[in-house]
Amino acid sequence: MQKKGLQTFLYSTAGVIALALILIALNYIFSPLRARADLTEGKVFTLSEGTRAILTQLESPVKIRYYYTQGEATPVGLRTYAQRVEDLLNEFSSVSRGKVIVEKYNPQPDSDAEESAMLDGIEGQMLNTGEKFYLGLSVSQLDDKVAIPVLTPERERLLEYDLTRAVARVSTAKKPVVGVMSAVPVFGRGLSPLAMQEKKGLTEPWVLISELQRDFELKEVSMNAETVDPEIRVLLVIHPRDITETTQYAIDQFIMRGGKLIAFMDPYMYFDQQRDMQNPFGGSQAGQSSLYALLKAWGLDMDMSKVLADMTYTSGEGPRLLPTLLNLTGSALNPDDPVTSQLGSLLYAFGGYFKGKPVEGLDMSVLFHSSPNNMPVDLIIATLTGEPSTKGFEPTNTEQPLGIRLTGKFKSAFPDGRPKDPYAEMQKEKDKEKGVEAKKPEPAAPHLKEAKEETTVVLVADADMLTDNAAVDIQDVFGQRVIVPRNGNLNLAQSLVEQLASDHNLIGLRSRAAFTRPLTVVREMESKAQEAYLGKIKALEDDLQQTQTTLEDIQRRRGDAKDKGPVVLTPEQQDEVDAFRKRATETRGELKTLRRDLRQDVESLQFWSKVINIGAMPLLIVLIGVGIALARRRQVQP
Repeated sequence: MQKKGLQTFLYSTAGVIALALILIALNYIFSPLRARADLTEGKVFTLSEGTRAILTQLESPVKIRYYYTQGEATPVGLRTYAQRVEDLLNEFSSVSRGKVIVEKYNPQPDSDAEESAMLDGIEGQMLNTGEKFYLGLSVSQLDDKVAIPVLTPERERLLEYDLTRAVARVSTAKKPVVGVMSAVPVFGRGLSPLAMQEKKGLTEPWVLISELQRDFELKEVSMNAETVDPEIRVLLVIHPRDITETTQYAIDQFIMRGGKLIAFMDPYMYFDQQRDMQNPFGGSQAGQSSLYALLKAWGLDMDMSKVLADMTYTSGEGPRLLPTLLNLTGSALNPDDPVTSQLGSLLYAFGGYFKGKPVEGLDMSVLFHSSPNNMPVDLIIATLTGEPSTKGFEPTNTEQPLGIRLTGKFKSAFPDGRPKDPYAEMQKEKDKEKGVEAKKPEPAAPHLKEAKEETTVVLVADADMLTDNAAVDIQDVFGQRVIVPRNGNLNLAQSLVEQLASDHNLIGLRSRAAFTRPLTVVREMESKAQEAYLGKIKALEDDLQQTQTTLEDIQRRRGDAKDKGPVVLTPEQQDEVDAFRKRATETRGELKTLRRDLRQDVESLQFWSKVINIGAMPLLIVLIGVGIALARRRQVQP
């Protein structure tokens, strides 16, 4: 028995050693060959087609200087991230067939590498231990250089985009010109006397504008513009509040000339509070914006009296439930469009939706939409939270388009030419009365009734989503200002501009999957649980409302009768009052029970989801181990 056991031990040991030697030999033999399988759903470890196209089209070498301070003081998380950056750089070099040259530096204090890092614009960061370390890179080609001073894990989702954009930037001779028109201070605001009077101080440009300025030449277009600069290839319109028909005509003719338009409009822009002129006590109200004349000509409309509530993509829960602040995830984003296919998520804040059907000659594709479990709600209740926000909720059972793309040969929304400017006409009459000689109008460009070629227009029914408050989180990392995207909002706007204005290959790499994935299945389960209860809750609320109305009517009749003398209810009337009171009490109890059950079901779903996510894999491994042990024990037993 002991001899058999010794033989088993020797055979097992020899088998393990032989297997190890075979693995080492195979590793040595096949080490020159590079093969890798990316099994993630979003292919997060694979270079996008856009990156590959840009890298393979490089005509001259591009040099990347990668600075990473190695040492025990560097946190483990940063070390792991630095290795992933290095792997990605190696992939860039491999795909470019040597056109991307990667140089690696380890900048230690008072070393030549540290001096080189400072010359390349890489910023040193202070660790908690007081030591300095560098993690950044610079991309250069001839005299053009782009630095990424700080690489942080928080921005890892955009790492490939940042690198490819830097490569494309140094290898491109001239930046495309993009026009920006907005009624809100997207370019920041100076400290003007009017701003001081309104207690509005200096503000910085929106992060979106700062990001676009890195890749494009931006030109600000006035909200009163009568023409659009011919150099502009793409016009980005953000919240065109109080836009005139004259300016819409300018946009119309810009499209007729082949220009491309991206417009973010809003029936309720929360971050654009305007004075409420109809309120004698002051106050404010959210600004509204629409390209109404152009939308009508294209066969579309946007309801300016409603915002969209959606119980599937709602934000918050319990008393903080806000169904008009939508967290749009995978199923709401068009998987076939390169811009939205892998954005991850969008925060859609108090936005509207589009109605209608495009006119003949125009094709419409939906970029993102609501779920069928939606309902347009009045503006006055747009920001209500908790139970009041869902009172009377009745889903339309139809998906509503929130962001759309129109393509085709557009026809002018102004077939009779430039619309008359009422203010200019009034000024002309005043000048005539004063005897002032009218100025000769400048020669206008010929009116175009139809676009010369196919072009593209992108429309979104929300503008809040582009504000810094909704799109990014600005952090202070080791004394450096770091912009971290909260969602895909910033990506969406940049991708749209890039898609229409510059190298189309950048689009593919922008649409990479996020490293963090929302629990969409759990959200759908919660939504279905809410749907099951909402109908019952509404029926009980209606019943309670009717009962209370009847009781109030009885009380009112008793009050009227008191004025004429003492009131004595008949036994039948008293029974009726008691019955209604009892029914009201029972209804309130049922409502309370239903709402408690709804909360418990949602909490139970969340709890079991966490249990399954955390415990399923360890439990499976334990079961497999126990099974193998039992099987081996059964083989050993005589």
